[in-house]
Amino acid sequence: MTQSTTADSNENADGHKGLIAISVMLATIMQALDTTIANVALPHMQGAMGASQDQISWVLTSYIVAAAICMPLTGILTAKFGRKRVFSWSVIGFTVASMLCGAAQNLDQIILFRLLQGVFGASLVPLSQSVLLDTYPVEKHGSAMAMWGVGVMLGPILGPSLGGWLTEYYNWRWVFYINLPFGILAWLGISSFVKETAIDNSRRFDYLGFAFLAIAIGALQMMLDRGQSEDWFASSEIVVEAILAIGAFYLFVAHIFTKSHPFIDPAIFQDRNFTIGIIFIFIIGIILLATMALLPPFMQSLMGYPVIDVGLLLAPRGMGTMVAMIIVGKLSGKVDIRYKLLLGLGLTVFSLWQMTLFTRDSSSFDIISTGVIQGMGLGFLFVPLSTISFATLEPKYRNEGTALFSLMRNIGSSIGISIVMTYLAQRMQINHAFFSEFITPFNQSLQQAANAGLVNTDSAKGFSQLNAMVNQEAATLAYLQDFRLMMWITLAATPLILLFSSKKPSLQPA
Repeated sequence: MTQSTTADSNENADGHKGLIAISVMLATIMQALDTTIANVALPHMQGAMGASQDQISWVLTSYIVAAAICMPLTGILTAKFGRKRVFSWSVIGFTVASMLCGAAQNLDQIILFRLLQGVFGASLVPLSQSVLLDTYPVEKHGSAMAMWGVGVMLGPILGPSLGGWLTEYYNWRWVFYINLPFGILAWLGISSFVKETAIDNSRRFDYLGFAFLAIAIGALQMMLDRGQSEDWFASSEIVVEAILAIGAFYLFVAHIFTKSHPFIDPAIFQDRNFTIGIIFIFIIGIILLATMALLPPFMQSLMGYPVIDVGLLLAPRGMGTMVAMIIVGKLSGKVDIRYKLLLGLGLTVFSLWQMTLFTRDSSSFDIISTGVIQGMGLGFLFVPLSTISFATLEPKYRNEGTALFSLMRNIGSSIGISIVMTYLAQRMQINHAFFSEFITPFNQSLQQAANAGLVNTDSAKGFSQLNAMVNQEAATLAYLQDFRLMMWITLAATPLILLFSSKKPSLQPA
């Protein structure tokens, strides 16, 4: 009788763990989707709101900045109010803000509601990671992070495809309304199955430390988001934002090392795996969204694909990620995590090398195959990295740790997109100048092409057509050079694997 009762108890516990995993995954997917799903709908929003290109960009900027500033608050909020309560209210607030975004009637309203989305959505990903780490025993953290990683990785990958489909066949408002079923199901699961954590009223809020960090993050995100459109440091706005970011971050670092109860306890960085992990995830953030920022315009403007086909061709990347995460979950505890990280880096580097060989005539198979390989590479990277980064970190630091982990990934993505877009613009200009040097009356190849009627060098229209051809070639080469840059950035992360400790984590309860 006792054995039967114990078996039933274990079965119920496992069932609850599964329901908890599903609930937090829904919250994670909902938030991760919103990092990219609105991008595709921006032109449609711009027309509906009667906004300029610069004005409509604030729909993205407001969300990114608000989420980045509020994400570090996750630790102190959970200590003061309890993790379950914060998680539940975050899901409710994010869902309501999403509905308000969909119902917005003017630009001011949608920017305000996107700010609210960012505020409430900031803690969803770190809290979901923290809940799973505490729900599953240490020896199953690999499998738990595989489940969590599905939501984090698939959201940004599938966002453009889903956003394009909803916008094309329904309305741009549905990119926000789609969060309603995810939000309701996530809230029901969290309210029913997630356990509340102890409240620590003794912990004081470091207002000054948070202010320094908020200014640093907000100024950095503004600089990265608006730098390309404002011509970077030729703009006084970007210079001021850079000074604010550097100055506030310096004050924040000095503050946390001199205050007795700082906003972020510097002792968290004494854990080597965690410190190396947040540096590593910063680089993964660069790769994850930078590729997704480059491929759609390359495919649309140079290869001639319509937006719907672009989404369909990029979707298999998510399948590669899912396959890799399933494999990682099965290998959890059987293969050294550092070998899985090395495999993930190798696959990612190989896919980026293949992308440097793209031409405007590359087939759909080339795009799908490189996408699947890169998706698998990122899957082999993200899950083991999430596991090893928290393997030896004390449980009391988990809420702050997961918030910092997600923050570094987001900042990496912002910096990555800024780097590749700026490099792309620069290389286009350099390539155009280089190719233009060959457009001379003494170029025999050009003379032969003119004699054959392929180009016309005797009229302004002919030279305009010739310039368009040069622009096209310059842009194609610039994209390939950007893929090569990302390949070298990925390779540069390889030595970090050697710095991870191979020490087995103690099976301590959370």
